[in-house]
Amino acid sequence: MSRALPTAMRTTPRLALRPFHRRDADSLVEAVWASLPELSRWLPWPHPRYGRSDALRFIRDSQAAWEEGRAHDFALRSHDDGLTHLGNISVWPTSRREQAGEVGYWVRTDRTRLGIATEAAARVLQVAFDEMGLHRVVLRVAVGNGASERVAEKLGFVREGLLRKEVLVGGTWLDHSLWSLLDEEFRRQRPSYVQQGWLVGRT
Repeated sequence: MSRALPTAMRTTPRLALRPFHRRDADSLVEAVWASLPELSRWLPWPHPRYGRSDALRFIRDSQAAWEEGRAHDFALRSHDDGLTHLGNISVWPTSRREQAGEVGYWVRTDRTRLGIATEAAARVLQVAFDEMGLHRVVLRVAVGNGASERVAEKLGFVREGLLRKEVLVGGTWLDHSLWSLLDEEFRRQRPSYVQQGWLVGRT
């Protein structure tokens, strides 16, 4: 659907964002296990037997999607600790004609409330609008996931409405709130991202 992005590492003041490699499998499994109760509450893919084969399958699919321009998944690491997997963040195109895309993320439970998701999302929005040339980016948040809604609010997303019973998680259909950010809104917000310390660059 879209051309593949360069695989170079992207950075923020605290974080490194890069494509996944096979060597990330063990650290990904560890992060999922450290966060399983919370992840399984909001997402359909975590399960009690999640293991190395699941991680390798994800990494293989992620690499193929990147090469084909279907999706771009980033592994999150800190500059201080390059080994601990902090979570994932992804951006993918949803419509070439409408220049639209979507962002999704998760952060391991023992590193939440540190602003990691907000900082990573600010950088991925820069990828979406500057590198992918998108006009509109959406973010879907499970109703009840207040932490993710606060990320959307801090980044200046606009809440558009409710997607009823959109995703089946653990046998329950979850409603999702729908948020969007337009290119011109991102341009206006970017100086505040820099001032907040989420991005490095011009103000």
